[in-house]
Amino acid sequence: MSTIRQIGLSSVSSPVVKPNQDLKYEPMMGGTSFMHWDEHGYRLYAIEERSSERIIAFSFGKCCLNRGVSGTTYARQVIYGEDRLLIVQSEDTDELKILHLNLPVSYISQNWPVLHVAASRDGMYLAVAGRHGLILYDIRLKRWRVFGDITQEQQIQCQGLLWLGKIVVVCNYVDSSNTYELLFYPRYHLDQSSLLCRKQLLTKPMVMDVYQDYLLVTYRPFDVHIYHVKLAGQLSPSSTPDLQLSTVRELSIMTAKSHPAAMHFIPDQLPREHTLRSDIASSSDLLTREPARCLILRMNGELSLLDLDDGREIELTHSVELFWVTCGQSEEKTNLIEEVSWLDYGHRGMQVWYPSPGVDPFKQEDFLQLDPELEFDREVYPLGLLPNAGVVVGVSQRMSFSACTEFPCFEPSPQAQTILHCLLRHLLQRDKREEALRLAQLSSEKPHFSHCLEWLLFTVFDAEISSQNSSKNQAAGANHTTTLLEKTCDLIRYFPEYYDVVVSVARKTDGRHWADLFSAAGRSTELFEECFQRRWYRTAACYILVIAKLEGPAVSQYFALRLLQATLDESLYELAGELVRFLLRSGREYEPTNTDSDRDSPRFLGYFLFPSSFRKQPQDAKTSTSFKEQSAHVASVKSILQSHASYLMSGKELSKLVAFVKGTQFDLVEYLQQERYGSARLDNFASGLEMIAQKLHMGTLQSRLDAEFLLAHMCSVKFKEWIVVLATLLRRSEVLFDLFRHDLRLWKAYNITMQAHPAFAEYHDMIEELDEKLSSAVDVEES
Repeated sequence: MSTIRQIGLSSVSSPVVKPNQDLKYEPMMGGTSFMHWDEHGYRLYAIEERSSERIIAFSFGKCCLNRGVSGTTYARQVIYGEDRLLIVQSEDTDELKILHLNLPVSYISQNWPVLHVAASRDGMYLAVAGRHGLILYDIRLKRWRVFGDITQEQQIQCQGLLWLGKIVVVCNYVDSSNTYELLFYPRYHLDQSSLLCRKQLLTKPMVMDVYQDYLLVTYRPFDVHIYHVKLAGQLSPSSTPDLQLSTVRELSIMTAKSHPAAMHFIPDQLPREHTLRSDIASSSDLLTREPARCLILRMNGELSLLDLDDGREIELTHSVELFWVTCGQSEEKTNLIEEVSWLDYGHRGMQVWYPSPGVDPFKQEDFLQLDPELEFDREVYPLGLLPNAGVVVGVSQRMSFSACTEFPCFEPSPQAQTILHCLLRHLLQRDKREEALRLAQLSSEKPHFSHCLEWLLFTVFDAEISSQNSSKNQAAGANHTTTLLEKTCDLIRYFPEYYDVVVSVARKTDGRHWADLFSAAGRSTELFEECFQRRWYRTAACYILVIAKLEGPAVSQYFALRLLQATLDESLYELAGELVRFLLRSGREYEPTNTDSDRDSPRFLGYFLFPSSFRKQPQDAKTSTSFKEQSAHVASVKSILQSHASYLMSGKELSKLVAFVKGTQFDLVEYLQQERYGSARLDNFASGLEMIAQKLHMGTLQSRLDAEFLLAHMCSVKFKEWIVVLATLLRRSEVLFDLFRHDLRLWKAYNITMQAHPAFAEYHDMIEELDEKLSSAVDVEES
């Protein structure tokens, strides 16, 4: 569904006719007077109301649906336009992308438009057919394969495409005899000389399907023919393989129902260890079991199951638009949807069909299960499945604007929705814990795995809450049995994501129900301790609020203080800031007292000229802070922060100090006033300048910003030692000039020290400039 009028004229992005025209109006604002599709359904022509001279054409793409005589795949989703393909690229990331693939001009110019597209089972090859012939595309090598003889190409009028392992099957219409036939070509060569088999058909087929080496062809009104394909010899250019078809089953079904739109084999669901081969069988000992059932989707949307042995048909559901058979469709051990028989999509959304736990896996009773978690966004249209990723791939359209056109541009945007959590919940509901664990282990490396586990636990816990609310007055007589919530926690506990998943679900639910969650997941303090020991401090911090709710504020404050110290040791200052704010909120407010500790004394001159052993030691700085009604844990927070600030200042870790102050909102001004003669003291100017220059790496922008930040704070407390050092490193001559003009003794000491050390030669130009300015200032004052 698409609406042309996306935004109003009041928006600056509204598509309007060019500004030089007299009237501005949004296209299609007044509606349409007439619409018409083109012959092949690629374009929709519309005539605007009250503007018969204006015809607008909209281009469309088609999905490769599992209908009719063209096959589909679960490894590759393709949308095709009249002259190009749009391929959904999943790769190994969560983000899906669409690749625009232009067809060779030499082919599409003679055989426009594209009529049929089919992808091979592994998704690595595409077969594309226009009005005549066909071409193949190797996605891995990015190479097209075409007919070398144009005459042979023109003799093919493709009515449908299928992939049979490494063989492409073409349903061809022979114009001269008005008949239909199947042509079998190897994917490595398109030529009459490489044709493996030619099979004449009775008439035009309605639907076709293939599963391993079995081929299904259905004619009107409802005649089903099943063929077994046997390949003799190696399928390679160096050999001459021979392909034979033998009829294994014919059914003629009399029914008053509408004609089939699609039919697909339902393979018998064997254990995983009975993995079958992907190519056509070439030896008798590898014969596959013939499928005994198939799904039928009729034109009216009715979905039914056909027993190929006795012709009995069981109606399953109705109003279905698409369906995907999942069982037995992927032979890799990483198939995540093997436990699902099939999925369908209709007006009810996505439906999952699980096999019955009884002897007959396709028993009608307890077969269909609607899963509300699979409901798609109404603007996302499902294209297919990625079994090895456990996701359903869909497409939506987003709108963009271009300066070269007055109309909005509609771009297809692929979307992915995981179904892993639905499968795991289904297995746990049936007490298949080992199967659920294996399935989860198969997908543990997928990018969306953690999200799936979180969604699984959330939906199970939410259902648990709802069931408790609906049965409050019922006696709890099943406490001895393991609940689904406990099974889910037991499953997720096998994976390191467990601690993140549990606390994430807790944060998404009402705190009144946390006790129920953690009775199954484990005590919150124990989960915190496990995260703390593994140094997963960010996850551990999330448990603090849970502990406060379940264990009380005193316990949460104790754990928060431990975590605060650990995060400071690891320089996780943003996380430390969150812990500080939590602790201060849970305690009483306090107001630190600020004192002016600016002291100008002769000792400061000795900072430049004399070694520290010849200077008189300063008095002990006051380190105590007065609080108004301070609580014990608030005092602990203050002590921890001051200790860490002293540690950073003593080691001259100034970049970390700036990050610490910004992350925790630590009062650096108050600290500098207290520690002027303590940890913040610089014993010797020359050595201090060299050390701080090495620590800060002034060549980087961030280091200069950190130095500016510290200089501003040092100026606010008139900490001259640090002002001189930082202003020198930053070459802030105006700050030095303002300081020295009021204290010429300080300037002389600074000048002597800078001139005496060869390491400071880079600052001589700044010193000469300062000397000139200060001399001029002295002359002005004397005059």
